[in-house]
Amino acid sequence: MIARALEDMPVVVVTGMRQTGKSTMLQSDARFQNRRYLSLDDFARLAAAKTDPEAFVASDEPLTIDEAQRCPDLLLAIKREVDRDRRPGRFLLSGSANFALLAGVVESLAGRAVYFHLGPFSMRERRDAPNSVPALRAFMNSGNWPAGSARPVSAREVFEGGMPPVALGSMRDTSLWFKGYEQTYLERDLRDLSQVADLLAFRQLMRLSALRTGQLLQASELAREAKLTASTAIRYLGLLEASFVVRRVQPFLGNRASRLIKSPKLYVSDSGLACYLAGIDRAEALAEDPLAGAIFETYAAQNLSALLEAHWPLARLAFWNVQGRHEVDFVIEVGRDCVAIEIKAASRWNDKALSGLRAFLHLTPRCRAGILGYNGTETVRLGDRLWAVPLSVLLG
Repeated sequence: MIARALEDMPVVVVTGMRQTGKSTMLQSDARFQNRRYLSLDDFARLAAAKTDPEAFVASDEPLTIDEAQRCPDLLLAIKREVDRDRRPGRFLLSGSANFALLAGVVESLAGRAVYFHLGPFSMRERRDAPNSVPALRAFMNSGNWPAGSARPVSAREVFEGGMPPVALGSMRDTSLWFKGYEQTYLERDLRDLSQVADLLAFRQLMRLSALRTGQLLQASELAREAKLTASTAIRYLGLLEASFVVRRVQPFLGNRASRLIKSPKLYVSDSGLACYLAGIDRAEALAEDPLAGAIFETYAAQNLSALLEAHWPLARLAFWNVQGRHEVDFVIEVGRDCVAIEIKAASRWNDKALSGLRAFLHLTPRCRAGILGYNGTETVRLGDRLWAVPLSVLLG
């Protein structure tokens, strides 16, 4: 998709969490080898970009600029260059910050850039099936699920998450790697994004967010526990989101249920990072931890988001909650169609686990299916528009 976009757009932006492989892709992929590569990780180049951004981007050859968020003034210089010459593929930018959430960037690149997100490895990528048609999308087209037994999602897969150095098995001590990741993020990436007066309070808010992954975002409660003002907590959450450490999932408001919750849910973007920040230090401990259900839901959010971004870009991920009555973990909406998904970490379920799905199906006639994603091996039809589907099939 990135290579195709460079044939049409003057600016293509690739963003995502630190260490998800953006720089490796831009330097090693043969489709980008005819471009001049400049990294603002290099101090001399960063200094040159800050001193004279117009001269830095003035070039007749296509440029790839890595870690571009480190010099925001470059984006205005690129705007002027593109306004002078709108040839496709002139600039390929990457960075570990969501440019669209940074002040001034939307205005400077509006109509000139297309954005792509490179997230952690998905389960599909880890299991070597990234290019096959996702089972969920195939179901939406045909109404059928793949036949045969599925391999359950292991606690280790969820504990490790999708950060390449961890997911590829190159790290013997995952906690040590995540500790280094956290330190680098706090000491460098955060400094590039904004001035934070109290790093200890910011770190505390980040860890408190991990303990609430999969829950409704209550900024005032987070602020109180982190001993911050509400405005500061909201700003810090914005920084966590701009750097892809957390994501918000918005509520589905497409039916007339009373008392619909309108606050977003908060998820850590990688289940391995969520485990580290929440103090879960071994895969074997995850199954018995009180956060196990929320961490598996975080893993599902991470994988569903990756699936939609790669194979279903017009789909929207949401959740549904009727205060004090019913809830559904995820709703995937595509045009007028939607599916409702409830996630269970266990290999068994009871009737109570289906109550939210049944309520949603009753209130939403256009919903194609209610799906209980459970950690078992067999797909089971439970009734009209109601299915129990193994997590590895649902996310595969």
